Amino acid sequence: MTWRLDRLTRDARALDAAVRAETARPLPDSLRIMELKRRKLATRDEIAMLDAGLISRN
Repeated sequence: MTWRLDRLTRDARALDAAVRAETARPLPDSLRIMELKRRKLATRDEIAMLDAGLISRN
C-alpha cells in the first residue's frame, strides 16, 4: 500500500468517526454532517480511482 492510499484510508476512517460523533450529539449539526459526508465521499472516490489505476499512486 502506498503512502497516499494509506493516508486516504486513514482520512476516510477519521471522517467516518467524525460523522458518527456528530450524529451522536444531542443536537447534531446537519450542515457539518453534510460536509463531512461530502469529504468522505470525495476521499472514497479518490481511493477507488487509485485502486482502478486511473490516477498515479505517487
